[in-house]
Amino acid sequence: MSSSNSNSAKKQYAYREFGNDNPAATERPTPELPPNQQNVRVQATRAGRKGKTVTVITGFQTKPETLADLVKKLKTQCGTGGTVKDNEIEIQGDHKQKILEILLSLGYKAKISGG
Repeated sequence: MSSSNSNSAKKQYAYREFGNDNPAATERPTPELPPNQQNVRVQATRAGRKGKTVTVITGFQTKPETLADLVKKLKTQCGTGGTVKDNEIEIQGDHKQKILEILLSLGYKAKISGG
Protein backbone atom coordinates (compact mmCIF):
# COMPACT_ATOMS: atom_id res chain seq x y z
CA MET A 1 0.00 0.00 0.00
CA SER A 2 2.82 2.40 0.60
CA SER A 3 3.85 2.11 -3.06
CA SER A 4 0.45 3.39 -4.22
CA ASN A 5 0.77 6.39 -1.90
CA SER A 6 4.16 7.27 -3.34
CA ASN A 7 2.79 6.95 -6.89
CA SER A 8 -0.12 9.27 -6.13
CA ALA A 9 2.30 11.79 -4.60
CA LYS A 10 4.28 11.92 -7.88
CA LYS A 11 2.13 13.11 -10.73
CA GLN A 12 3.19 11.58 -13.99
CA TYR A 13 1.80 12.85 -17.26
CA ALA A 14 1.84 11.16 -20.62
CA TYR A 15 1.15 14.48 -22.38
CA ARG A 16 0.76 17.98 -21.01
CA GLU A 17 0.42 21.04 -23.23
CA PHE A 18 0.36 23.73 -20.55
CA GLY A 19 1.91 23.60 -17.14
CA ASN A 20 3.86 25.36 -14.45
CA ASP A 21 7.05 23.33 -14.72
CA ASN A 22 9.05 26.07 -16.46
CA PRO A 23 7.57 29.56 -15.96
CA ALA A 24 10.67 31.16 -17.50
CA ALA A 25 9.77 29.61 -20.87
CA THR A 26 6.49 31.54 -21.10
CA GLU A 27 7.80 34.77 -19.59
CA ARG A 28 8.12 37.72 -21.96
CA PRO A 29 11.56 39.27 -22.11
CA THR A 30 11.79 42.84 -20.88
CA PRO A 31 13.66 45.09 -23.29
CA GLU A 32 16.62 46.76 -21.60
CA LEU A 33 16.71 50.25 -23.08
CA PRO A 34 19.38 52.78 -22.11
CA PRO A 35 18.12 55.61 -19.87
CA ASN A 36 18.24 58.25 -22.63
CA GLN A 37 15.70 56.24 -24.70
CA GLN A 38 13.13 55.81 -21.91
CA ASN A 39 10.23 58.24 -21.57
CA VAL A 40 9.62 58.34 -17.84
CA ARG A 41 6.69 60.15 -16.17
CA VAL A 42 6.73 61.45 -12.59
CA GLN A 43 3.38 62.06 -10.91
CA ALA A 44 2.17 62.66 -7.35
CA THR A 45 -1.11 60.93 -6.53
CA ARG A 46 -3.35 60.04 -3.61
CA ALA A 47 -5.75 57.73 -5.42
CA GLY A 48 -6.40 54.50 -3.52
CA ARG A 49 -3.91 55.29 -0.77
CA LYS A 50 -6.21 56.52 2.02
CA GLY A 51 -5.29 60.18 1.49
CA LYS A 52 -1.51 59.71 1.62
CA THR A 53 0.50 61.28 -1.18
CA VAL A 54 2.78 59.01 -3.18
CA THR A 55 5.07 59.96 -6.06
CA VAL A 56 4.70 57.40 -8.85
CA ILE A 57 7.32 57.03 -11.60
CA THR A 58 6.12 55.13 -14.69
CA GLY A 59 7.33 54.30 -18.18
CA PHE A 60 10.38 52.18 -17.39
CA GLN A 61 11.52 49.61 -19.95
CA THR A 62 14.18 47.86 -17.95
CA LYS A 63 14.87 44.79 -15.87
CA PRO A 64 13.58 44.48 -12.29
CA GLU A 65 17.16 44.44 -10.95
CA THR A 66 17.82 47.86 -12.48
CA LEU A 67 14.59 49.21 -10.99
CA ALA A 68 15.57 47.86 -7.56
CA ASP A 69 18.89 49.74 -7.73
CA LEU A 70 17.14 52.92 -8.91
CA VAL A 71 14.50 52.83 -6.18
CA LYS A 72 17.26 52.42 -3.59
CA LYS A 73 18.99 55.57 -4.89
CA LEU A 74 15.74 57.55 -4.95
CA LYS A 75 14.78 56.48 -1.42
CA THR A 76 18.13 57.57 0.00
CA GLN A 77 18.08 60.90 -1.89
CA CYS A 78 14.52 61.69 -0.74
CA GLY A 79 14.98 60.31 2.77
CA THR A 80 11.78 58.29 2.64
CA GLY A 81 10.38 54.84 1.86
CA GLY A 82 9.39 53.42 -1.48
CA THR A 83 8.85 50.26 -3.51
CA VAL A 84 8.63 48.78 -6.99
CA LYS A 85 5.16 47.58 -8.08
CA ASP A 86 4.22 46.40 -11.57
CA ASN A 87 7.27 47.98 -13.25
CA GLU A 88 6.53 51.32 -11.53
CA ILE A 89 8.38 53.00 -8.67
CA GLU A 90 6.39 54.43 -5.76
CA ILE A 91 8.10 56.87 -3.37
CA GLN A 92 6.29 58.01 -0.23
CA GLY A 93 5.45 61.72 -0.16
CA ASP A 94 5.37 64.45 -2.80
CA HIS A 95 8.91 64.56 -4.25
CA LYS A 96 8.13 65.28 -7.91
CA GLN A 97 10.71 68.02 -8.46
CA LYS A 98 13.52 66.30 -6.57
CA ILE A 99 12.96 62.97 -8.34
CA LEU A 100 12.79 64.73 -11.72
CA GLU A 101 16.20 66.33 -11.09
CA ILE A 102 17.71 63.00 -9.99
CA LEU A 103 16.35 61.14 -13.04
CA LEU A 104 17.59 63.84 -15.42
CA SER A 105 21.06 63.70 -13.83
CA LEU A 106 21.05 59.91 -14.36
CA GLY A 107 20.29 60.41 -18.06
CA TYR A 108 16.57 59.55 -18.18
CA LYS A 109 14.15 61.52 -20.35
CA ALA A 110 11.74 62.41 -17.54
CA LYS A 111 8.74 64.73 -17.36
CA ILE A 112 6.27 65.68 -14.65
CA SER A 113 2.78 64.53 -15.57
CA GLY A 114 -0.54 65.41 -13.97
CA GLY A 115 -1.36 68.41 -11.81
